[in-house]
Amino acid sequence: MSDEANPTEYHIQLTPLALEMLAAVKDRREQEKLRDRIDQLRIEPEKQGKALVDNLSGFRSIRAVGQRYRIVYKVEQDQVVVVVVGIGRRKEGDKKDIYAILEKMLDP
Repeated sequence: MSDEANPTEYHIQLTPLALEMLAAVKDRREQEKLRDRIDQLRIEPEKQGKALVDNLSGFRSIRAVGQRYRIVYKVEQDQVVVVVVGIGRRKEGDKKDIYAILEKMLDP
């Protein structure tokens, strides 16, 4: 069997921040959809979402629950791990925007 038919399955890790953000989603159905979407990252995560730039360079982002949420993650190729660093709503220009929060949290 070739690798094409059976792609490598990645392990999923959520950082404490990502777990906190997921727990903060009050709507059970939305939380469930977010969990399902995170689960889909097990297969070919580098082909999903889009690469982020500037302060979040090295991370990728996928949309979930329609267009409202973003799941931000990093693929650790050598460890076959997808590290989910944040989950939240996209609110451009708002300090509660997922990217604004993560830029502050991940700032070296």
